[in-house]
Amino acid sequence: MTSPVWHPFHQHGLEEPIPLVTHAEGAALYTADGRRVIDAISSWWVTTHGHCHPRIMAAIREQSERLDQLIFAGWTHQPAEDLATELVRIMPRPLDHVFFSDSGSTSVEVALKMALGTFAHRGEERHRILVLEHSYHGDTIGGMSVGARGVFNRPYAPLLFDVETIPFPAEGAEQATLDALERACARGDAAAFIVEPLLLGAGGMLLYPARVLAEMRAICAVHGVLFIADEVMTAWGRTGTLLACEQAGIVPDILCLSKGLTGGSLPLAVTMATPEIYAAHYSTDRARQFFHSSSYTANPIACAAANANLAIWREEPVVDRIASLAERQTTGLARLAQHPRIANPRQLGTVIAMDVLADQHGYLSEIGPALKAAFTSRDVLLRPLGNTVYVMPPYCINDADLAQVHDAIAAVADGPL
Repeated sequence: MTSPVWHPFHQHGLEEPIPLVTHAEGAALYTADGRRVIDAISSWWVTTHGHCHPRIMAAIREQSERLDQLIFAGWTHQPAEDLATELVRIMPRPLDHVFFSDSGSTSVEVALKMALGTFAHRGEERHRILVLEHSYHGDTIGGMSVGARGVFNRPYAPLLFDVETIPFPAEGAEQATLDALERACARGDAAAFIVEPLLLGAGGMLLYPARVLAEMRAICAVHGVLFIADEVMTAWGRTGTLLACEQAGIVPDILCLSKGLTGGSLPLAVTMATPEIYAAHYSTDRARQFFHSSSYTANPIACAAANANLAIWREEPVVDRIASLAERQTTGLARLAQHPRIANPRQLGTVIAMDVLADQHGYLSEIGPALKAAFTSRDVLLRPLGNTVYVMPPYCINDADLAQVHDAIAAVADGPL
């Protein structure tokens, strides 16, 4: 019988096999046909400490027996209060206000609405959004609008709002990026500039220097343009630090967090903002309140999972695990870089990426599915972006499993492409 499930980013007409996963532990997935598959992309970049981490699972069980769900409009609960307090403590000041939502894409929607609302309530005519070329910020309407235009969102173009795109700061072209941003900000009608700090994920695992991020932030500050950091993927140690922004020594006006917020166990997101943004919505006039919510805003069980994740960060040597993984990834990438069919090797923290040389390239070329199938046949979950292969595993992955991932990449690059 054909499953009624409609999968995301999957063309069912190609009738590609869809493995059934029965359980997971650490860096491994276990399938119904008895296979152990290494999760080398953290199940779409969410799983940080490993699947079914005992402390997070225990927190979920305990909270599920106490309070499962609560309307968050005008009501509150302790898991959300504790989580917000701890986030304000560990994130850079003055990101003093925490708005809960459900996913990374939604946290971006919230950030955009906060930015536009801030200037509207101030009576300032600032309505343009600036974006970085090749960006990806989610698949909701606002997220698509501020992301790269192309095959992902072409059918929905009538729904998308106009933005101004700043060229990506490719090596040797950084100044052109900064000059373009300066011109766009100087016009005086830009409300916000949204970026993925240091590492553009779905755009091809593209890297740019921390100094460029710092200079972009400075330009926005001079012109009063709000700086939104989408750290949905880059936070929680992926780039080697808690936030990628740390490496540039900057603090955004608005910060988007999700994925690793709960250790990857449950959907939850936050958008953190400065007092100035909160103050623009603070009033005795109900018409100035922030009009955004969903039914499951700040779900207590998800908040409990996030609190357990933060306890792990406080009490366990997470930073050491990240450093160890980054070092092992460096060693593996150095070996893979010697392969004649692997080009443009790159790394940031725990993430490595490379381009496999083939006759085809691009997201919709046949190379991507062929590579994915080849990795799956070797019991490795990798999901290439066209001919770009990246490895972003949970921090708990052991030496043998990581070596198997690197070996699989080398073996697939040796084969017919």
